[in-house]
Amino acid sequence: MIALTGAASTVLLGCSAGNDGGDGGYQFTEPTPAATVLPAKLRAPAPSFSGELLDRTPFSSKSLDGDIVLINFWGSWCTPCRVETPELQAVYTDVADRGVQFLGIDVKDERQLAAAFVETVGATYASLFDPRGEVALTFRGFPANVVPSTILLDRQGRVAAVYTGQVSGGDVRTAIGLLLDEGTP
Repeated sequence: MIALTGAASTVLLGCSAGNDGGDGGYQFTEPTPAATVLPAKLRAPAPSFSGELLDRTPFSSKSLDGDIVLINFWGSWCTPCRVETPELQAVYTDVADRGVQFLGIDVKDERQLAAAFVETVGATYASLFDPRGEVALTFRGFPANVVPSTILLDRQGRVAAVYTGQVSGGDVRTAIGLLLDEGTP
């Protein structure tokens, strides 16, 4: 019983509302186990960010408000991204009309290579061009050098899960299903 309690505590620490005197926003502490989401009471608000999409269109995270959001950090140079991105696209195709948005964040890359990658793997969801990795830094403590990584936000814009490394389409589908089951605010 004690071992189970300890394991549950570890799962619940994936992100915190921050007890460091800060603004009560998101603070990364450790990844969330695959195919799970944090209980609502442990979720903290995601930071706002902006930038330019691969097609040079201005972007603001405010456009994500009210939806469940999957944010995936990737690069055209990333071998696991070549496996993960088509799986994410398949999930996106199934859930896009259910109040779920996907946003890629292309890091440490060249725009031309990133655009070719998106076309090759068939990703139709938007990707922000972020060669310096500035968006990852807005998520306090987030390991910006771990690519691919995925962050899930609930409908209230709170961080519900953080998966570092490659994530399977099945695990993403399960986690999004959990958030969809929570309903609308």
